[in-house]
Amino acid sequence: MPPELISILVLVAAFAVATTLSVNMGVLAFAAAFLVATLVAGLSEDDIFAGFPGDLFVVLVGVTYLFAIARANGTTDWLVRQAVRLVGGRIALVPWVMFGIGAVLTAIGAVSPAAVAIVAPIALNLAAQYRINPLLMGAMVVHGTQAGGFSPISIYGTIVNGVVARSGLPSNPVVLFLGSFAVNAVIAAVVFVVLGGLKLVRAEARQPALVGGGADVVVDETENVRLDRDRVLTLVGLAILVVTTLGFGLDVGLVAMSVAVVLSLVSPKTARQAPGEVAWPTVLLICGVLTYVGVLEKMGTIDYVGHSVAGIGIPLLAALLLCYIGAVVSAFASSVGLMGALIPLAVPFLLQGSIGPVGMITALAVASTVVDVSPFSTNGAIVLANAKGVDRDAFFRRLLVYGAMIVAIVPAALWLVLVLPNLG
Repeated sequence: MPPELISILVLVAAFAVATTLSVNMGVLAFAAAFLVATLVAGLSEDDIFAGFPGDLFVVLVGVTYLFAIARANGTTDWLVRQAVRLVGGRIALVPWVMFGIGAVLTAIGAVSPAAVAIVAPIALNLAAQYRINPLLMGAMVVHGTQAGGFSPISIYGTIVNGVVARSGLPSNPVVLFLGSFAVNAVIAAVVFVVLGGLKLVRAEARQPALVGGGADVVVDETENVRLDRDRVLTLVGLAILVVTTLGFGLDVGLVAMSVAVVLSLVSPKTARQAPGEVAWPTVLLICGVLTYVGVLEKMGTIDYVGHSVAGIGIPLLAALLLCYIGAVVSAFASSVGLMGALIPLAVPFLLQGSIGPVGMITALAVASTVVDVSPFSTNGAIVLANAKGVDRDAFFRRLLVYGAMIVAIVPAALWLVLVLPNLG
């Protein structure tokens, strides 16, 4: 049996054991990475550690640590009330405001995880305080950042258009951007309806006070949460986080950690409990799984699957399978890196002219990013780590099921709408 196939079967087995025995998937993944790498792939321990997502570890710990301090000193309460006041007490609009903020941030050049790390903690605090479904709020944040993610000046858009240009294929940056925006907006609308958005609208119409109160009530609450020294310093720190990560491209995790350290030194009593509020089981889970994915990449499993699909003699079927590979692998690995690997695999049959390159590239790019709500992706992990007032294991399973539904449905829909019509 090929070692690549063994590595896939081990991953499936680890998921099955974690689901049936309630063992932390991260611990299983670390053990699987060690056994598969050394016994099957002949890799060294250094190769295993090279796959550890140190950047994501710092993002998850830094952001949750910083916002734990913000919660302890009352800054998040102040921000929540200001956000509700901004929409005039109409709580049903809050998820769409978060969607819009995320879309704008990524459209003007923010990296998607940085935008989610900034928006998600505030959005999920709002969800907890005003009884909004946290899955609804988390999905709206992630899909909002993905909606703007392929603008011509965005990180994703620049990378994909550059890869396409180097491959000698025709491109249409506007179609790529609008395609991504439309798909994520449609998904957000469906999620809003299915996960309780309409109930918020109806409840708001009947009894505004039951869903966060009307504008008058919010104003009173805002007056009760006044700005003091610690809250002002925290707001300054959050502003520094936004400016340095979005404007100067600094790592969001390292900046968040640095801001948190400064706030801890200023007010050590307030920050004392913050380390305990970091979602350590979530950090272990995500880092373990992504370390195993790093082993898969190192031993060539991803390339093995991609080349096997690309070698199929039926271009339309190969296009569909590549979209599914993009969705499945991106749920665990880097979306940007995956697009850079999959687009060249599609070049041979795109150059034959039987499939429109613009439609195929758009479908592949969107399929590889729309699944970032998965709890194993950076964006989904940030949402999971910042969820409030929920059973975290149960919320993880809900995110996992939602991500699986996206993986199962969206690639086929993209193939039907963008690939079959031979667009481009």
